[in-house]
Amino acid sequence: MKGRAVALDALPDGRRAAALMIDGRLADVLVDAPEAWGPAQPGAIFLGKLGRPMKGQGGAIVDLGDGRTGFLRESKGLAPGAAVLVQVSGVVEPGKAPPVSRRILFKSRHAIVTPGSAGINVSRRVRDEAAADAALEAGHAAMAGAGDDLGLILRSSVAAAEPQAIHDDVAATRALAETILAETGPAPQLLLDAPDAHLQAWRDWAEPAPDLVDDARGAFERQGVWDALAQALGPRVALPGGADMFIEPTRALVAVDVNTRGDTSPAAGLKANVAAFRALPGALRLRGLAGQVTVDPAPYPKRERSQLEQVMRGALRADGAETSLAGWTPLGHLELQRKRDRHPLKELLKDALPDL
Repeated sequence: MKGRAVALDALPDGRRAAALMIDGRLADVLVDAPEAWGPAQPGAIFLGKLGRPMKGQGGAIVDLGDGRTGFLRESKGLAPGAAVLVQVSGVVEPGKAPPVSRRILFKSRHAIVTPGSAGINVSRRVRDEAAADAALEAGHAAMAGAGDDLGLILRSSVAAAEPQAIHDDVAATRALAETILAETGPAPQLLLDAPDAHLQAWRDWAEPAPDLVDDARGAFERQGVWDALAQALGPRVALPGGADMFIEPTRALVAVDVNTRGDTSPAAGLKANVAAFRALPGALRLRGLAGQVTVDPAPYPKRERSQLEQVMRGALRADGAETSLAGWTPLGHLELQRKRDRHPLKELLKDALPDL
């Protein structure tokens, strides 16, 4: 179908999953981590106990309880053994401590409550001044009497929301933040679970508003998600004009190879590279791949590098994931460094869907 469709379903093992389809193509997918991986998933909040600083690594290990640990970089000025409130901010390979941060964010469908960052602001993507003013009024009312260090960001979804819905959402998020920030119980302990796939879908895919939300059993089958998932787990990404790229993760990096295929025109390399650079951020997000990414473009003259960089920077801005453009190698490859904020899709699905 044309437009944006969100499908909320479950895997055969019962874990929740969500898919975003745009014009019939799979744009994104969210899957709950297996229970055996533990609760230290992105977004979870712990009251941890600080360990000793790790020399040469610029941080310290934090005890999260039940044998779990996290790695905290902002440990300066904290004594070993101190209780510290942290939020899991990324993922790592099994057996390693996930990164945690003292910068806690409480996210909901319409709001982000920001402890330690005062002020009430509305997303720049809300272009309608009347809608922005109404959202700000609702936000100020819901935050009345809050602590001076508790801030609020109103998300772009407020543009299409009723003021009362915004007020209720902000008030609930504020209450949750105040409860957790006031926690003085014994450390270490889990204070807030990571959002499951359905909650994260409602929170992150609310804008633009989907044309269809299918949340009944069998939604993935009806919306063609299973077939799209099988294709997304493969290395090949078809590009406009007949070109393609292959995305293949290794232990050290993610390798990307761009090919012109049968196009022999003088601009074949430029067309293939532009199409690949525009598609790459979304393809990496869909597959859950991050870390060091090395792109081997189709053959191109060196004078085109500036144009290709502009295309890549624009695609990265639109994607929104934390990614740095490292630059070109002597061999003409383009290198990126992308934050690991989700698990690889193939790892999430391999036990529940071994045939994919």
